[in-house]
Amino acid sequence: MKTPSAPIDDPAAAAEALREEARIWLSRLAGAEPTQMDVQAFQRWQRTSPAHAAAFDEARRQWASMRLALGGLLRTDPKFAARHERLRHGASAQPGRRAFLGAAAGAAVAAGVVAVVHPPLGLWPAAGEWRADERTATGEQRELLLARQVRVTLNTQTSVRRQAEGLELIAGEAAIDLPAEGGAPFVVSAGAGRALAGGDGPGRFELSYLQGKACLSCLEGTVRLEHPAGTRQLQARQQLVYDAQAISGVRAIEPADLSAWRRGELVFRQTPLARVVDEINRYRPGRVVLLAASRRDDPVSGRFSIAVLDEALLQIQHSFDLQARSLPGGLLVLS
Repeated sequence: MKTPSAPIDDPAAAAEALREEARIWLSRLAGAEPTQMDVQAFQRWQRTSPAHAAAFDEARRQWASMRLALGGLLRTDPKFAARHERLRHGASAQPGRRAFLGAAAGAAVAAGVVAVVHPPLGLWPAAGEWRADERTATGEQRELLLARQVRVTLNTQTSVRRQAEGLELIAGEAAIDLPAEGGAPFVVSAGAGRALAGGDGPGRFELSYLQGKACLSCLEGTVRLEHPAGTRQLQARQQLVYDAQAISGVRAIEPADLSAWRRGELVFRQTPLARVVDEINRYRPGRVVLLAASRRDDPVSGRFSIAVLDEALLQIQHSFDLQARSLPGGLLVLS
């Protein structure tokens, strides 16, 4: 990729040139599905210096702000909506700021009401996660002790924001342990729903929020879900799923399997291989890509240690007769 060059004796020009390179990279990565060569080249560029990394951080913040603003304009201003098409069509020939604006406008149209930026291949946190008070990295787990002795355990790739009555789960998965003492219910909001528990005795529940879908599980005591589609009450060993529009039925669960991640394990029971790979990607640095389409729905059962997931991948490779190819940056292709 050609990028602008700047005179090394002009710090201001050099800094602007670096910002321009960052905008070009972000437009290239977000404008279409990037190839692995694109990703590897970007990662080399980003690691060139701290200034390169900082320039990209600035570009992605601008990108998120513009997508939010452009989304509103495109919905409310017909003249702007008509003009944006001309800008977007001219962006491909102008790789710098104009392409950056055009790609942001185009993305806002495609997404409708834009709330977050979905980064390609997990190269950076989604825009909504930048406002988190606490965020765990890939493979990291963290325990928080909040007011009233409420204990919250954050799983890998989890972002939360503290609120007066509890927490907002922006993305990821959290386990909440509530004390025996009474008081106001502890509230965890995720997407369109609010989970309320405690206030009448000890309790334990888990809530995950991934790709717009939430899963609420009650392990001990009771937990209530408040949602635009209605209210549901869960007892111990019960679970439901919801998204922005609807709530599923209640089903029974095995708490030991559900909480295996807190013991450093992943447990699968007749789980489709594609979902197993997605789950492993939440815990393992890099990326596992499953190209064997015919194997995506094959069932997987097993118990794997989070600390040695490459061993789990080796077992999967042999069990399903897959070919594995390792690439730089922790990328593993299964075909």
